[in-house]
Amino acid sequence: MAAASISQNLLLAVPLAPLAGALVAGLAGKAVGRKGAHTVTILGVLISFLCSAAVLMQVIDGARFAGTIYEWAVLGGLKMEVGFLVDGLTAMMMVVVTFVSLMVHVYTVGYMADDPGYQRFFSYISLFTFSMLMLVMSNNFLQLFFGWEAVGLVSYLLIGFWFKRPTAIFANLKAFLVNRVGDFGFILGIGLIVAYTGSLNYAEVFAKGPDLAKLVFPYATWGGDWMLITVICICLFIGAMGKSAQFPLHVWLPDSMEGPTPISALIHAATMVTAGIFMVARMSPLFELSDTALNVVLVIGAITALFMGFLGIIQNDIKRVVAYSTLSQLGYMTVALGVSAYSVAVFHLMTHAFFKALLFLGAGSVIIGMHHDQDIRNMGGLRKYMPITWITSLLGSLALIGTPFFSGFYSKDSIIEAVHASRLPGAGFALFAVTAGVFVTAFYSFRMYFLVFHGKERFRHKPFPGPHDHHDEHGHGHAHEPHESPWVVWVPLVLLAIPSVVIGYLTIQPMLYGEFFKDSIFVDVHRHPAMEELAQAFHGAAAMAMHAFSTLPFWLALGGVVLAYVFYLVAPAIPAALDRVFKPLRVLLENKYYIDWFYENVLAAGARALGRGLWKGGDQGLIDGLVINGSARVVGAVAGVVRLVQTGHLYWYALVMVLGIFGFLTWRLWPSLSGVLH
Repeated sequence: MAAASISQNLLLAVPLAPLAGALVAGLAGKAVGRKGAHTVTILGVLISFLCSAAVLMQVIDGARFAGTIYEWAVLGGLKMEVGFLVDGLTAMMMVVVTFVSLMVHVYTVGYMADDPGYQRFFSYISLFTFSMLMLVMSNNFLQLFFGWEAVGLVSYLLIGFWFKRPTAIFANLKAFLVNRVGDFGFILGIGLIVAYTGSLNYAEVFAKGPDLAKLVFPYATWGGDWMLITVICICLFIGAMGKSAQFPLHVWLPDSMEGPTPISALIHAATMVTAGIFMVARMSPLFELSDTALNVVLVIGAITALFMGFLGIIQNDIKRVVAYSTLSQLGYMTVALGVSAYSVAVFHLMTHAFFKALLFLGAGSVIIGMHHDQDIRNMGGLRKYMPITWITSLLGSLALIGTPFFSGFYSKDSIIEAVHASRLPGAGFALFAVTAGVFVTAFYSFRMYFLVFHGKERFRHKPFPGPHDHHDEHGHGHAHEPHESPWVVWVPLVLLAIPSVVIGYLTIQPMLYGEFFKDSIFVDVHRHPAMEELAQAFHGAAAMAMHAFSTLPFWLALGGVVLAYVFYLVAPAIPAALDRVFKPLRVLLENKYYIDWFYENVLAAGARALGRGLWKGGDQGLIDGLVINGSARVVGAVAGVVRLVQTGHLYWYALVMVLGIFGFLTWRLWPSLSGVLH
């Protein structure tokens, strides 16, 4: 019996509703005003969320959609089309993207209340939602690439939203340039797929995957024979490294904090950075054919998960702590992809979206309460002033560190178990990285939590700074103590806290061990048996959580929390002393392993020097100086000599003619004359 099909109109409403809101707020912002702008965009995203939820219910009942909506060009048999592929993976992503986006839209009403770019901001975040939906719903590589570039473009606009700040302009340019590097690899991968399969459609490409796996890449210049499928998958993954901020293309993500807090939540939770994880999971039929590519994915993810977590320990900006947490958690998702646990990766993507959006919006609420001071060293004791922000932030932090029964526990522990079961060469290093990362995550998360919400009130002893954010200049007063945020800010916190606690418990069985992803994700269980081994050991969500109390990750997380408590509430002299002892290590971390320095002072400076050399030596020296100006000078010199002869006097020309004839006759008659003379 064929699966029922989902209504095409219902699917079209999902991306088009936010697009309509974005166009109204963006093009008619002055006409509709602030209230009109937020009303139309929130309504658009609400419609999108409700339609996505309806689609998810139909998918759970077995309905599917795979087809073309509109074919706009055919080039030599290559079809360019707008089409949707809706299955378990797509439906889950649609609901996550629209729900988190809806919460961010509502939150923005309070957070951006005094900003002069209010309508523009709502237009951008709705456009962001549309772009991400087009990406996840796509059934072909061209539409995927459209969504891929569109989220990159809108993130550029949003990171640099406060365009009068030099730091914001630098940050959005950095994000744009780093993503250009990743996207170059991505489009090379798509180009190879089209060249060797003659199709842009997912289903047609996946069907030809086994044939691709038999081909050798013809252009390998070193390292022996490269398999074509390995080159394709690594190129696609380079795209994912840019979007999902994996080492060494991670440098743009912490700087994206220059954008307003709501967009930090949207970029880090539901859009942009999740695109790379989603794409690799969607491409599982291709990645399963190359163990080499999977190893690359695994090792890159493990490096990101551990070493970006270390950077979170020394951050003092509340948003940057959460940003490095995102980098580390994206590393965990990438590790899961590398061991063929694609379903675990997207499961962690889903749970992470809720608690990371909660943590970012909670941080934004703290920033509002602190009158836009973001330094956690100036906080402390906020629990009694901001009770709703406190409890929701605590729930988000407990989910992040993988506390048993919380949503993050089910996804993070499943990743660690999947790595443990993997047979890939890089699995040993990855297991160490993700296990050690548990302690690191717990330590920096609760360092921030304790410094912000507990301990003595440090803000009383330090005057509030002057206007910090662009919109602070337009009405935010400077009261003498913090205050709870308005309801449009804390209601989204409460609504995000609920899935942060329960969604993992409710969905782990169908998503990891049921049939929710059966036709979305392909795993060769004979070569990559990790998920099979996990399924055999799984005896229900409650049993898994109870068993966790006797496992190493739980005690590492508990150790991280206890150490943070001792260091920052009981004996703050200890971290200060350690800071002095390990100053070189701190300098290394403060300089972010000197990767940014290397990019700016070696790669960028080298590229500028090369460009300057080509300009000065090649363009100005060789082309302008020798070829163009040199030839002109030769012509000028010849003309100068000729000009001496061209006097304009008739007697001169007569004399020259006589001398010429005399010379000619002498030359012709000289042999005869010399003979007579001899």
